[in-house]
Amino acid sequence: MSKGGLLRSSVVFSAMTFISRVTGLIRDQVYAWQFGASPAMDAFFIAFRIPNFMRRLSAEGSFSMAFVPVLAEYKETHDHAAVKELIDRVTGTLTAALVVLTAVVVLAAPWVMGVFAPGFAPGSEQYRLATQMLQITFPYALFISLASLVGGVLNSYEKFAVPALSPVLLNISMIAAAAAAAPLMRPFGAEPVLALAWGVFFAGVLQLVFQLPALAKLGLLPRPRWGWQHSGVRKILKLMVPTLFGSSVAQLNLLLNTALASFLIVGSVSWLYLTDRLLEFPLGMFGVAIGTVILPHLSKRHAATDSEGYSKALDWGFRLCLLIGIPACLGLVLCAEALIAALFQYGRLTPQDTQMIRLSLMAQSTAVPAFLLVKVLAPAFYSRQDTKTPVKSAVVSVAVNLISTVVLLLLAVYFTDAGRAALARGAGLTQALGEVPGAHACLALAIAIAGWTNALQLAWYLRRARVYRRQPGWGRFLRQIGVASLGLSAVVLFLLWLWPGWTGWPWWERAWKLAAVVGAGGAAYGALLWLQGIRPRDLRGH
Repeated sequence: MSKGGLLRSSVVFSAMTFISRVTGLIRDQVYAWQFGASPAMDAFFIAFRIPNFMRRLSAEGSFSMAFVPVLAEYKETHDHAAVKELIDRVTGTLTAALVVLTAVVVLAAPWVMGVFAPGFAPGSEQYRLATQMLQITFPYALFISLASLVGGVLNSYEKFAVPALSPVLLNISMIAAAAAAAPLMRPFGAEPVLALAWGVFFAGVLQLVFQLPALAKLGLLPRPRWGWQHSGVRKILKLMVPTLFGSSVAQLNLLLNTALASFLIVGSVSWLYLTDRLLEFPLGMFGVAIGTVILPHLSKRHAATDSEGYSKALDWGFRLCLLIGIPACLGLVLCAEALIAALFQYGRLTPQDTQMIRLSLMAQSTAVPAFLLVKVLAPAFYSRQDTKTPVKSAVVSVAVNLISTVVLLLLAVYFTDAGRAALARGAGLTQALGEVPGAHACLALAIAIAGWTNALQLAWYLRRARVYRRQPGWGRFLRQIGVASLGLSAVVLFLLWLWPGWTGWPWWERAWKLAAVVGAGGAAYGALLWLQGIRPRDLRGH
């Protein structure tokens, strides 16, 4: 690792990701202003979530987890020509597979939408619109998966800035589509929301093209070739098949809950989407950064049989996840209403929408530390080319999510006035669910329960494998975080008590008061950590 250690690489990645998250926030604000939580937006979010699931599999999931360790091994044991051939073969094989998959999904879009949005009535305008948008958006999966391959190569050569910055192009494309293209659609007899689908399509192309010059500078610009029989490709495929499930458990849970949300009150899909977007700030800026940086480092340590360095890198990752995850969890839970009102309650997004998003955000935010820890725990296994253990954990986690969802939704129906009233007049269970306000928060809480289940299982398996040795000072470190978190909570609660009624204020008042609450809470947390002796150099990594 270059001078500055793991922390410096993570800071570079996080800084670029911060730009992406800010533009993403602007994108979601434009969505809320232009479309609100409408049936058309519910249709778009599902049409986008399906190809975006492929992005999570490739950029942050199975392909990256399988490809990076093998690439690291080739860098350690082969010459440049062999590395170039591996990249060529992987590119050719991946492209061929994705072209076939894209063609199948585009042609079978009505049936695919029936699987992912069973609550949309077949033949309805919402179903038709969602199907049409899926046919436009799904090629994004092809382009973004290839962009992720390029990003994986650049990350392996410690070139983190360009891959981390490329998602900005998605946000810029989507902002242009929503703000400029959407108003032009209606005069031509088309739904304005279709512009968002085309924005997704062009965003995939832009993200791939943007990274190619950086790859060319390394002399690794791929010449795609079929490589089914290539030993490196076969090894990646062998590792990738189980990781398709194991590394994407959170996204599988999200897809499952999105499908269930299609049965709930109109707006539920949009409320869950905006909940997920707010969680993406800590998870995307820090969790993905830590996971992206630590995977090639762990893979290199494992290939070099450096068990001490491997263990220290894991310890660094765990501490950084807790240092960030605990205050992020507290901040999202305590400031849920303030965040949503200040960031999204404009145009067509109403105060009622704010309250609905607040419920799901508070529920799902309780698992932020777990989601962050998984970003380190999963690479701990994949870097050792152990793909079976995360799959075991994922199977249990998905089962827990499903069971928790069913139980919580049943409780929502049978223990709320709206649910009981619907059942009393003879409504079926799914119809009753569609009349219970706040039922979507049950889905968010189920995701949180599944997230903690996944993290705790992986931690237990890692301890059993005896590849991680805890470094000294953990007791003191946890006390320091605890004291700082108490200080953060006290400051934030005081300011929220001082300033009640966020949904009724003008936008400028919401904005400056949110900045004051977040700034004061963050300052209190940082100051208390500093007073207790924690310094940036203590978190540099090795």
